[in-house]
Amino acid sequence: MQITTTAAQEIKRIQRSRQKPDSYLRITIQPGGCLDYIYQFSLESEPQPGDRQQNIRNINILTSAQDVGPLENLSIDYSEDLMGGGFRFKNSRHTKTCNCGQSFQREP
Repeated sequence: MQITTTAAQEIKRIQRSRQKPDSYLRITIQPGGCLDYIYQFSLESEPQPGDRQQNIRNINILTSAQDVGPLENLSIDYSEDLMGGGFRFKNSRHTKTCNCGQSFQREP
């Protein structure tokens, strides 16, 4: 998994704004969106049994055992445009991504 400098700065800003500067960032894959799945973020105070932990750009990341493989090739960026800011996801394991860039289909 990769997180760009810009995405890391935005994640840190969110942690501070929610008064959780030392929280863990949990990244999960959930059903939904224009296609089959979306990525979801949440801030958590501690890991759960079986979680994989990693530190990328000084952000403590948690993933569940079932999501480790699908998140392995994930690259997270953050950018702002005329419509506002948002996280952008790229993953070579996707077979298809919707036009909004938030939803995807996974390899079988």
